[in-house]
Amino acid sequence: MRSYDLSPLFRSTVGFDRMTRLLENALNGEDNGSNAYPPYNIEKRGEDQYRVTMAVAGFSESDIEITAHPNLLIVQGKAKETEGTTFLHRGIAGRAFERRFQLADHIRVTNAILENGLLHIELVREVPETLKPRSIQIATSTPKTSLPTRDAA
Repeated sequence: MRSYDLSPLFRSTVGFDRMTRLLENALNGEDNGSNAYPPYNIEKRGEDQYRVTMAVAGFSESDIEITAHPNLLIVQGKAKETEGTTFLHRGIAGRAFERRFQLADHIRVTNAILENGLLHIELVREVPETLKPRSIQIATSTPKTSLPTRDAA
C-alpha cells in the first residue's frame, strides 16, 4: 500500500487541521472496514437532514451510549454478560463496540430511536443566521450636480 506524507499541508495551512487529519486517516487506512461491527447506513433525507442507522440486534437502550461532541458523534455499545450460558453456535455478535462519525460544522443530533434491532440517529444541519449567505444591495451613485454658471453682465 502506498503511504502519503501530508506534513507539507500542516506547514502551509492555518485552520485546516481537521481536514488534513481526515485526509491522513483516510489515506492511511484508518477505519477502512477492518472494524466493520456494527454495520451501518448513512442516509441523506433532505437538504439539511441526515440519518445514521446501525444494526445493533440484541442491544437495549440501556446498553448503548450516544455522545455528541463538536464535529464528532460517538456510539458505544456495552457487551452483554452471558455467564452460565453454553452456546453450541454463536453467530449473533453481542460484543462491545465503539463507532465514531466525523460530523461537518453545524450538524446537530436531534433524535435517537431504537426499533427492531436498528438504532436510528437523526441529524440536522443548522447554520446560524450570521453565517448564511446574504444578499448585498448595490447602491447607485448619484450624478454630481453641476454648479450654476454666472451670467456675464
